Amino acid sequence: MIEIMPGSEGNVLGLRATGKLSHADYEETIKPQLESRLAEHGPLKLIFLMDKTFSGWDWRAALDDASLGLRHRADFSKLAVVGGPAWAAGAAKLVGALMKGDIRIFPQEKLDEAWEWARA
Repeated sequence: MIEIMPGSEGNVLGLRATGKLSHADYEETIKPQLESRLAEHGPLKLIFLMDKTFSGWDWRAALDDASLGLRHRADFSKLAVVGGPAWAAGAAKLVGALMKGDIRIFPQEKLDEAWEWARA
């Protein structure tokens, strides 16, 4: 499941992932939020929090994520990846190589620091 985090405003968007992300999460929440905010504010600063229950993506959501990432790789000025399993940090670094913006990895206990970095 995905939810918009409190504190999201303007070009700063915080997403909190719990459990396993699905195709519906992308269709109903992620894509509409990204597209409307991009249209209104231009490049985004994204905080992606994977809480302790996060277990990854189902196969369709993984395809959605890859497609979205490639299509919008120049649309993020910052990406803060917070928490999640160890493999997620490695995946984020690979994604970062394709992005035009900056990417930083934060442990879950540094969520406030991630927000500060993203807003700066």
